[in-house]
Order: sequence, then C-alpha cells, then structure tokens
Amino acid sequence: MARYAIGDIQGCWDELQVLLQHIAFDAARDSLYLVGDLVNRGPGSLQVLRWAREHAGAVYPVLGNHDLHLLACYAGNGTLKAGDTLADVLTAPDVDELLDWLRRLPLLRVIDEAVIVHAGIWPGWSLKQAMAACAEVELGLADDDWRNAFGEMYGNKPAHWKQADSASERRRFTINACTRMRFVDEGCALQLKFKGEIAQAPKDLQPWFAVPRKAMPKVICGHWSALGLMLRDDVWAIDTGCVWGGQLTAVDLDDGRVLQVPAVRVYQALE
Repeated sequence: MARYAIGDIQGCWDELQVLLQHIAFDAARDSLYLVGDLVNRGPGSLQVLRWAREHAGAVYPVLGNHDLHLLACYAGNGTLKAGDTLADVLTAPDVDELLDWLRRLPLLRVIDEAVIVHAGIWPGWSLKQAMAACAEVELGLADDDWRNAFGEMYGNKPAHWKQADSASERRRFTINACTRMRFVDEGCALQLKFKGEIAQAPKDLQPWFAVPRKAMPKVICGHWSALGLMLRDDVWAIDTGCVWGGQLTAVDLDDGRVLQVPAVRVYQALE
C-alpha cells in the first residue's frame, strides 16, 4: 500500500495519467491525497472529475479555489472568467452527479501525520479551530440550500478572523484562508492581492508559513505555483505549476520521495 499527495492538477489530465503510471497507482491498494484545484485552466477538467469520483474509495481531494469557482458558476453565483476552461464540465450530461460529489468534499483533511489543505492554515488558528471553521463551511456546502452559500463567498474581507462578526463573514474568511492565502501582514491579516514570489513581495508581507504558529501537524498544500516545490519539516508545498508549463508532482507520504512529470505544453501564460 502506497500513499501519495499530489499537487494542483487543474485539468492536466494527460500529465495525471503519466504520473499515475510512474507511481504504479492501484486503486485497490493505494491512497492519493489531492491538494485541491482539480479543475480549470487545463483542458481536461471533466476527465479529472470523472476519474476522481470513480475512484472515491482511494482518491481523497480537498477543495481548492478553482473547484469552488466551478461550483459557484454552476450555482448561478459566479461567472466564467477569461482563461477558465470549465464550459465542458458545466454542459456535461453528468454535471449534476459530478458537482453533487464535488460540493461534499472537505476543505481540510487530517491524516495520521499531516493536514491536507489547498492553500494553508491561517497562522492564528489551532488545529481544533481550523477544523471547526472548515466544518462550518462544509456543512453549508452539503446542505440542501447549498447554492446560497456562494452568494457570500466572493470578496477579500474580512482580512482577519477577529473581524469576522457574522456567520457569513466567518465562512468567507475560512474559504479565503484555506483556498486563497499566500501572504499575511504583520498583524496576520490576509493579503490576497500579491501572488508572486517571496523575494518580490512588499516588505510588510510575509508568507503565511513564516509566522510562528500554534502546535500543528505538517501542512501539505498547493495553490502557490510561484513558490515551487518546498519540503520543510512543517510544510510541504507541492504545486509546481503544471498548467503553466511546469510539472505535476506527487510526494510519497511515507518516505518523502518526489516524483514529477513535465507538462505536455504550456496551457496558460503565467499571470
């Protein structure tokens, strides 16, 4: 039995197939933990969703910001943007079944020695607080009224957990922290506009994982392709930008071995 974490797929179906061959994936034996952003920007989002749902007993994704954007568009509370490659999902004959499955995925998974989340864990949270905040969002997404959850999702405020004065603000902050966060300021407020490399960041910003945090297992995340592969004792960041012409990465959870496949081509120009 093997266990791997796999970085942002973003519809890179061809590269995923090669990676699965490299790790000799066997759904009857192995477990794959996907760090979110299964869809968008690459050409094969529909195939990725169908594959992940078909192998739900062995493939364990968390939700990323592009997955939530797909759900918001389906719910009628989001609109497709330039560069989105989600139209074939939204018009697929099995879209209802696929997105009913997708909306029930968690924002956060805790395994024996790690936390799987798309962007990271806000430094002001303990693991217990993070789990409770994510559970509130997940409950809304699993509810019969789930479409209404996306009416309140978009926006950068509140930037700090202490400023979240209502349930909707708590949910928005949680989604932003878990699926969009890269940098925070000196007061630990989310700074969502700068997306680049650490060396080019404004001096008053720091990466979320540079802030001293409460006791927390290793965080395994994606989302930040400009960061590249980073394997620290406390954080594994494994989005290596396949959709931008980089690689698709898998890391063995038991021995830290890294396996990568290069992108077939550049699917989208760097932002």
